[in-house]
Amino acid sequence: MRIGEIQTLRVARVSEFGLYLADEEGNEVLLPNRYVSLTQKVDDEVEVFVYHDSEDRIVATTETPKITAGKCAYLKVVDKNIHGAFLDWGITGKDLFLPNRNQQGGVVVGSYKAVYLYVDNITDRCVATSKLKQYVNNEDIITLSPRQKVEALIVSESEIGYRAIVENRHWGMIYKNQIFRDVKLGDKVEAYVSRITDDNRIDLSLQQKGFAQVKDSAEVLYDAIVAAGGSLALTDNSSPEEIKERLGMSKKLFKRSLGVIMSHGRVTCTENEITVKK
Repeated sequence: MRIGEIQTLRVARVSEFGLYLADEEGNEVLLPNRYVSLTQKVDDEVEVFVYHDSEDRIVATTETPKITAGKCAYLKVVDKNIHGAFLDWGITGKDLFLPNRNQQGGVVVGSYKAVYLYVDNITDRCVATSKLKQYVNNEDIITLSPRQKVEALIVSESEIGYRAIVENRHWGMIYKNQIFRDVKLGDKVEAYVSRITDDNRIDLSLQQKGFAQVKDSAEVLYDAIVAAGGSLALTDNSSPEEIKERLGMSKKLFKRSLGVIMSHGRVTCTENEITVKK
């Protein structure tokens, strides 16, 4: 039974309190009635998250948490006491504990913290920490490569860009002058590794580079024209700001994408608009 993880378990037996689910070794956990469907029966498989509830019992839920063991998330602080703070991790009736010893910087109710979730080896409970250096760093061997598609969690903003946790284990930077759509703290975005420097700095882009980027953006442009009713009032003479606002891409990428769909005979272009060919 893997605490802090989403897993598929088998219905072993039915009780008045809910379903008892079992793993391959026969360990059982209760799925309370509020998460049980009337159609579920013995030997059915159920995908659940396993954790300790407010009464320190191991239970299962079909709710999807905002964070699981070994992962990072940007969570809201909903309460605090003399022992630590409590975070909203998407589980009803149970907040995620952030002990005082695991806190980096001040913790204010209503604010958000970037945290990593681990399972305490003594209590077996899910615990959060905002001291990320042990889990997220660029000092060890970088396990990524240029052009690789990654998941990035945006956790802080500076004048030049957004700092992000990459694949739950490294730090990366997305520069503002390369962003052509709205992003905000806490967003999990699909990004691409654009560069890894000699000092292990990871630069990210929200767009693919080279022909793959143009090919994808060409489809975005074509879909936007169709969605606008078959014609779109954008041309080579449109401003970069207007193109960015309407399509979320740079003017350079727009022109290359337009060239692709025109070369395939999918649209025609006048001085005022792009139109889908009938």
